[in-house]
Amino acid sequence: MRNGTIPALTLLLSAATTLSGCASVPASDPRDPWESWNRPMQTFNDRVDDYLMKPVARGYRWITPDFVDAGISNFFSNIADIRVSINDVLQGKFRQAGMDTARFLVNTTVGIAGWFDPASAIDLPKHHEDFDQTLGYWGIPTGPYLVLPLLGSSSPRGVIGLIGDTAANPISYTGLFTQSSALSTAISGGLGGVNAADLRADNLETEKIASEAAVDRYGFFRGAYFSQRDYLVNDGNVTDTDILDLDETEEKLSPVNPY
Repeated sequence: MRNGTIPALTLLLSAATTLSGCASVPASDPRDPWESWNRPMQTFNDRVDDYLMKPVARGYRWITPDFVDAGISNFFSNIADIRVSINDVLQGKFRQAGMDTARFLVNTTVGIAGWFDPASAIDLPKHHEDFDQTLGYWGIPTGPYLVLPLLGSSSPRGVIGLIGDTAANPISYTGLFTQSSALSTAISGGLGGVNAADLRADNLETEKIASEAAVDRYGFFRGAYFSQRDYLVNDGNVTDTDILDLDETEEKLSPVNPY
């Protein structure tokens, strides 16, 4: 697992533990009025994952040495720190913004364009902030559950957040540095493909545990999505009514999680 996977890993494993004890398929969630769209779309996404993403991820893991895999993950995590720093400021977390900006500068220079992560060794830890969290911080509700083609679990607020995250990603602006639109598309598409393969490879075991433990795979991912958003927007201070015991699970996982 690499940078950016803590919330997902925590949620998947804790939810898997919760749902494995259920004896029947969970009832429909009132936050999911578009279930008639969402379930078929998840089935479509699962098929794409089975026949495309999983084979690519396994091949990527097989041909990629561990130090290269770590470097690629660090590189994309370093780029994401730009987005993190911007959202720190938008949420009024100015001290954290300073830390994350310093983290980006250290890893970009000393860490050779983010290939290494020396910032973590000098007490500049990785944080996780995105535009969806910022919107939630300012009181905008998540909205109904929505499964996006290829992208998976989301919501109306999540879609807006995704647009903001894309705008904050420097890879989106490769066209400004090239004369050819075809070259720009190839560069941004290639980097996006490598990032997707790297993330999928890092989560192969996590997804397998979730799929085997959940009585209703669709209901599991729906509940995990809402719990993850609540966890992140509230900086881990989830309410007692949250379906997943995130803090306890993260503590149990901490010895094997390098992030």
